[in-house]
Amino acid sequence: MKNNPNKRKKKVGEMRAEYDFSGGVRGKHAKKYQEGHTVTVHKKDGTTIVQNLKLEEGAVILEPDVREYFPDAESVNNALRTLISIAPKTRKKISKTRSGHRRTSQTASASG
Repeated sequence: MKNNPNKRKKKVGEMRAEYDFSGGVRGKHAKKYQEGHTVTVHKKDGTTIVQNLKLEEGAVILEPDVREYFPDAESVNNALRTLISIAPKTRKKISKTRSGHRRTSQTASASG
């Protein structure tokens, strides 16, 4: 196949002009994704594979800007342990009243 010198090469990470996400909402489906989702693969031979996927208990999804600083579970856990070590032994518990307003009260830490 010959290279076409007139054909513009697409830069890595560059989107096509016809893709318009200006009305998009970041995280719109994140909660549903965390609750679990189904992936259905229809193969050429006519068979279908269905996989029900759910995040493991305790799994969290990091936002892209946070992921830059914490690329793996070990780095997240180390940072959180450091934060826990400097946190006060008592913490404020936040609960909602029937009217939906937040109410705070002092409680003893579970670790203290």
